[in-house]
Amino acid sequence: MTDISLALEAQQLATLFGGFGGLALALLGAGLAVGLSCVGSAKGTGIAGEAGAGLLSEDPGKSGKVMILQLLPGTQGLYGMVVWFFAINSMGLLGGDFATLLSEMTVSKGMAYFAACMPMALGGLLSAIAQGRVAAGSINILAKKPDDWSKGLILCGIVEFYAILSLLASMLMLLQF
Repeated sequence: MTDISLALEAQQLATLFGGFGGLALALLGAGLAVGLSCVGSAKGTGIAGEAGAGLLSEDPGKSGKVMILQLLPGTQGLYGMVVWFFAINSMGLLGGDFATLLSEMTVSKGMAYFAACMPMALGGLLSAIAQGRVAAGSINILAKKPDDWSKGLILCGIVEFYAILSLLASMLMLLQF
């Protein structure tokens, strides 16, 4: 290839990335916010569910409390969905003109959306898994000392606080658009 053809190819690639790159980055951030949060929730509720199944095989009467403890790591998936919705709404994807969106979504603006979604993506993933482990331990409290199960619930709530901080960080950044 000649230098001219390489330069032309690089210019075409830059034009293509410039046209779709900003929107691609923004959508990637929003998708990761919901996707990673849901992966973490699936893993966390699975961990708690395994512990809950062991307890329920011996004492089915504790199913209500076990379900509450198993449900807690699932909230991060909901938080990720909220961030995703706010991001795509803020971008103008809901009821907006796609051609206008493509022309207005610069790479730097797309990167800003990506960065705004990352607290929820990473915070949701990691806190849901950690909360699943805490919930499994709380199910063990329920098995051995049923009257103290609320202590385990409080332990789960402490982890939930950091998921809420992740949600808050992403939402405050998204509200700037």
